[in-house]
Amino acid sequence: DKELLQRMELRVSKIQGDCEELSFLSGSLQKDCEQKQKDIEMLFQSLETLKKDKADEQNVLAAIDVKADKAALGSKVNCSQFESSMERLDERMRKMQIQVLGQNQHWNKVQQELSDEMENKLDRQEMKAFHEQMEETWQRSLEELENRLMADSAAGYKKQLPVPFACLSCDRMVKTHVPG
Repeated sequence: DKELLQRMELRVSKIQGDCEELSFLSGSLQKDCEQKQKDIEMLFQSLETLKKDKADEQNVLAAIDVKADKAALGSKVNCSQFESSMERLDERMRKMQIQVLGQNQHWNKVQQELSDEMENKLDRQEMKAFHEQMEETWQRSLEELENRLMADSAAGYKKQLPVPFACLSCDRMVKTHVPG
């Protein structure tokens, strides 16, 4: 179970790393897309201005040559590069979605296995009977140990008292003969 959990944690951390990388890439693509969109909007505004002024085609071409270099304009807005980047991003998203779905199925399988294992564990009644048996065995062992210790104690032996002994209440010496 621990090994499976560790493997799952490694997979989840790998997926999180992939998600962070994907998030970073999508953020940078989104920024590029926004910049390109602004450039496109500026071009459309320029075009609308030109249409409103109804300028002569020759004048428009001359103004375009003066104001913007066509090669620079092409490098700013490259639709084919943007579309290929979006296709790669879409492909990565699909792969991530497939991986997440696979992980979800795996989690469901692990959850089912865990619930099956929990159902197979001993219930409280079975554990209670085992606990009582262990308590009885423990009590018996303690009683046997106490009996052994008591058998070796001084109270279990008959000892000869010394002939002159002192009275317990007044502490005076008493001379008596102890039988045996």
